[in-house]
Order: sequence, then C-alpha cells, then structure tokens
Amino acid sequence: MLKNDLLLRTLRGEPTERTPVWMMRQAGRYLPEYMVLREKYGFFERCQTPELACEITLQPIDIVGVDAAILFSDILVVPQAMGLEVQLIESKGPVLPDPIKTHKDMSRVRVPDVHETLGYVMDAIKLIKQELNGRVPLIGFAGAPWTLLCYMVQGKGSKTFDEAKAFCYTQPELAHQLLQMITDTTIAYLKAQVKAGADTVQIFDSWGGLLSPHDFENLSLQYMRQIVAALKDEVPTIVFAKGAWHSLDSMAATGAHGLGIDWCIKPELARQFAGNNVTLQGNFDPAKLLSPIPVIQKEVKEMLRAFGPGRHIANLGHGILPNVPVDHARAFVDAVKEFRHS
Repeated sequence: MLKNDLLLRTLRGEPTERTPVWMMRQAGRYLPEYMVLREKYGFFERCQTPELACEITLQPIDIVGVDAAILFSDILVVPQAMGLEVQLIESKGPVLPDPIKTHKDMSRVRVPDVHETLGYVMDAIKLIKQELNGRVPLIGFAGAPWTLLCYMVQGKGSKTFDEAKAFCYTQPELAHQLLQMITDTTIAYLKAQVKAGADTVQIFDSWGGLLSPHDFENLSLQYMRQIVAALKDEVPTIVFAKGAWHSLDSMAATGAHGLGIDWCIKPELARQFAGNNVTLQGNFDPAKLLSPIPVIQKEVKEMLRAFGPGRHIANLGHGILPNVPVDHARAFVDAVKEFRHS
C-alpha cells in the first residue's frame, strides 16, 4: 500500500488535499551524495548496478522530500540494448561512435529481448520498490522514439539535430522503419518496468519541439500514441514533449493521463489546448531555482495559482541543473507542499 499516492490520484483526476511535486532529473547531479558515487563509478555502471541505481533513486526522497521517485537510468539504454554503442562522457554528454546513416547500418540494429538486454533495470525497480516500502510511487520512463532516433542518427547531442532531420526527410522509409523498431522495443521495455513495479511511466520527447506540428505528428506523436495505447490501461502514463505545446490537444487525445509542459507556455493556455480531462505537469524554469529562496517561494505560489486546483503536478519545465543548491531545490518542494488553493 502506498502511504503517499498524491501523484497517482492526481493523474487519475481524483481530488487531492494538495498539489503533488517531483522534479525531472531529481536523482543526480545537483546532490553532493550523488557526486560521491559519481567519483567512484562510471555512468553506465551506475545505471547497470541495481544497488547503485536504487540508492541514487532514493536520495531525493530522503534529502528533498519529493512526492515520487523516478528511476535513475538514462533514455540511451534503449539504443544500447538495440545494438548501438553509447558512451557517456562526463560534462560532455552522450556519444554514439557508429551512428545510423544508411540502409546498411540498419543491419546493426535489432528489436531486442528487453529482459535479456535491460534486465538490470527491472532488477533495480524491484529493489527500489522494496526499499521505498510504499513511501511514494515510483515513476518508470523511456525516451520517445523521435528523441532516440535523433541520437542514433546524429551520434551526439545537438541543439538542432539537422542530420537526424535530414535523415528523416531524405530516407523516410528507413526513418519510419527505425522509429517503429524503437517503438516496439520501448513498449516491451515499459511493460517490463510496470511488471517489475513501476507505478506510472513517463515518455520523454526532449527534442519534439524541434519539429513543425505536421512533422511532430508524422515523426513523433504517431509513435508515442502507440506506446500510450499499449500502456494506458496498465498504469497512468505521462507524455512530456518539450517545446511541442502546439500539439497539446493531439497529445491529450492519445489517452495519456498527464502531459508535461515547459515554461514557455502559460498554464492557462496549456489548459485551453489540452482540455480538462488530462493532468498538466510543470512548468517552473529550472534556472529559476538559482534565484534567492524568497523569490522561489513567491514564484511557486504564482505558478500554482496559474494552474488552479486539481489535475496539476508541480514540476520543472525540464531537468534540474547541476549547479542548483540543494536547499533551493528543497525550498521549491516545500513551497508546493505548503500551498493550499483557497
């Protein structure tokens, strides 16, 4: 039994005594306790060792007091499981040394058995659930197919992912073949996470906002729709497509229980687009956590008032920055917890 099920009740549209709060990237780089582990173990070692992933996942629950745990992992474990080499270089980001460029490269990619290739994630989830002991729900996650294609084709991070876009525009059949393979892998992966104990899952489309509304439907949303359809009857699902607020109505129509939004759209407008049958999650600018604490407290109240009561999960509009002081993160969480809609 969950002692704190605010997040799940909010996703289901049930009334709650207050707004639940968690932060994207809450397990990790801004916590001194995480830094200690980072000095000792490589990035994928931290992801692939269930005891380490468990310890890191639990840190923000104890230190910052959030209403949900999110699995410590990375979206790029999926391309890895599909056969591509992924390196994570500290403070430089991901590198895929042999990206996909041609038809021939596709022979290196497969839809894997997720229990064989990603079993360590399920082991971590079982351990986390045991250690959480019902304190808060656990969020599982995966990257959206379009966002994963960006890395698999570009081979590294980018502000614009022009090469990934060019690949889709010049070799559309190949692009859709790859997107479908990523989708099939992701459905199996998220279902396995749920079976292992994840209480809800979030799909991260970090680069959805790089596409026009038409291309967003064609290259991203039609694949996320398949994922939501496969999971929404098993657990509440959250879709976060950063910058793609133009398609909130179509995202709501997928049947997802929650939609993440960034700080570039007003909550009132997001609600207008998304309608009343979906929970909105967001949308504090992570850089604002560097403000003095009284400013954070004031801005949190303004954000909560703008979303209004019900069907809102307080969160950041993207991942927490590494240089945010822990007491500022805690001030954000506490300000949400103390607020009551009159």
